[in-house]
Amino acid sequence: MTHKLIIILGSISGAIAVILGAFGAHALKDNLSAAGRLETYETAVKYQMYHSLALILLGILMLHFQHRLLSYASYSFLLGTIIFSGSLFALCATGISKLGAITPIGGVFLIAGWVLLAIGIYKTA
Repeated sequence: MTHKLIIILGSISGAIAVILGAFGAHALKDNLSAAGRLETYETAVKYQMYHSLALILLGILMLHFQHRLLSYASYSFLLGTIIFSGSLFALCATGISKLGAITPIGGVFLIAGWVLLAIGIYKTA
């Protein structure tokens, strides 16, 4: 993935995180609170925003450092965000608690993204 595409995807993901956060805080707050899912929803938004910023930073870093592991890190952050936050959003929307079993898979991809980022930078310096 190119640095430009990574920055664009991070920016879009960040915008979606803000939209979903505002929607949850205003339109869904009572429903999420009643279902005991407000904290879960907030976690999904928070992790999406963190990793949106990570994608933007990674895209900028790729202007200065080139290594295939950095591209792999971007895929890992993107896939991890979709699985981690997406499964939590789906859990909140549907109440299907089995969706929570998917969330750790996304977490593994997010962790892998950070590890790949560290190794990729180390190997270029």
